[in-house]
Amino acid sequence: MSPITRRSLLRYSALAGAATAFSSTLAACSGGPASTNTTGNSTGLLTAVIGYGNNQTWDPLQTASAFSMAANLHVYESLVEGDPITREPFAGLAKALPSDVSGTSIAFDLRDGAKWHDGTDVLADDVVFTFARALDPKENVLVRGFLAHWLREVRKTGDRSVEFVLKAPFPYALQRIQTVKIVPKHVYDGKWADAVAGKVVGSGPYQVTEQAALSHTSFEKFAQYNGPRPAAYDKMVWKSIVDAAPRVAAISGASPEAQIVENIPAANADQLRSAGRTVEFADGGNNLFLLFNTAHAPFGDKRVRQALHYAIDGQKMVQIGLKGAGTPATSFINPKLPASQPAANDFAYNPDKARDLLRQAGITSLDITLSTTNTSLVNDCVKVIKEGWDAIGVRTTLDSQDTKALFSKLDAGNDFQVVATTNNPQQFGNDADLLTRYYYNDGSVMMKTYARWTGPESTALLALQDQAATTTDETQRKALTKQLLDMISEQAVIYPVVFTQLGTAWDGKKITGVRAQGYPGIYVNQAKPA
Repeated sequence: MSPITRRSLLRYSALAGAATAFSSTLAACSGGPASTNTTGNSTGLLTAVIGYGNNQTWDPLQTASAFSMAANLHVYESLVEGDPITREPFAGLAKALPSDVSGTSIAFDLRDGAKWHDGTDVLADDVVFTFARALDPKENVLVRGFLAHWLREVRKTGDRSVEFVLKAPFPYALQRIQTVKIVPKHVYDGKWADAVAGKVVGSGPYQVTEQAALSHTSFEKFAQYNGPRPAAYDKMVWKSIVDAAPRVAAISGASPEAQIVENIPAANADQLRSAGRTVEFADGGNNLFLLFNTAHAPFGDKRVRQALHYAIDGQKMVQIGLKGAGTPATSFINPKLPASQPAANDFAYNPDKARDLLRQAGITSLDITLSTTNTSLVNDCVKVIKEGWDAIGVRTTLDSQDTKALFSKLDAGNDFQVVATTNNPQQFGNDADLLTRYYYNDGSVMMKTYARWTGPESTALLALQDQAATTTDETQRKALTKQLLDMISEQAVIYPVVFTQLGTAWDGKKITGVRAQGYPGIYVNQAKPA
């Protein structure tokens, strides 16, 4: 996006309709040097369960679908790939990482022998085609919001070489390039509807062979893949199961149906461990946040916004709403992440301070309708919000709705007071610039259209954000980021209440080389049968 917007996220992950049932078998041709990676000894079938639908867009430049994004890590490649947890970069489609990224030009050569799943060569034309769309303001694809403020263009310098031309030196360049999956021009030029509908032609270790909407996606090993992380399995089946009980059942018992299941509720962890499963929870960007309509009095007053945060018992929300699998927000970025720094306002539970701030703002009586999405996690958490607000004399009504219904109203410009819902920017990256820019950016629908937040304070925040992002000295950048986090906490227009951990369970007798991650999905490019 430039902007990164909630409206865009919903549009990009919208149902693809009848076209979602797409099935194909892709021919594999011989060729390409064999990898020396020892996990390349292909064996058997991997069955996994993903707790999200596979019927949303598969366009790799547009999607925010948890299922599609996880799958895309296995079927597409970026020039620069990253460790799924740390985002530490390594060469993907690029032959090697550049030795110097401190200037305004970064050169890449493509990996020798890289092939698309249809057997054709990966060329510089494909890279230029992909980034031209990613930067096109008319296309306004989701990943544009991660690129437009620093990347001017990508040029072809040879059949298998390209140059990135930067607007200014950008210290996060290798992390941002990871967000752009390279696609074949000859397949998708003028045919992006095919990608939305589920057609997948990448260069990754697995190729998609079947799409069954709201049921499963099937993969098989791509024999011509010659990159750093080859397929360890002949075939994979990822089942889409959005209800928690059957997800847990799939990894339970003496002979579990699946080897790995993500989105495991904390309440089921001990049950699964007693059955011999490995269950791990990871901290990440997943959070429940409040978004205020600053054009609806009195929420234009930052003291009111701060007061309502101080009135919420975050520790109690973690225990009741998250069953212990989370942490209160003491900063805009999860305090468990390396990119986080303590903010000037930690919003630790303080009802007396909340009442005092309301008095300073001249509020003697306040009724709030809190609009929420209707997932079980949100429903449990917002009960704690209502309890805290009621306790300081703010009469609170909960209005729970389907996610699509709620944001369709916001898109239509309907009035509201406060929204509570969840989001997770970490599936795109984990550095401070991305985690703040996901919500706050120039032209953001979430910030400007939903929250209606404009004016000198927002302008100053965005200017500080850009200054921090382009500062190459790490010490200075960290200091500027601290100022930015302080400013975001001071304004509290869009701000987290708690960060939730995400759980993954697997059968350690069947699979190794996997880890829990703090964003939806799984990563099995380093997995192998036990």
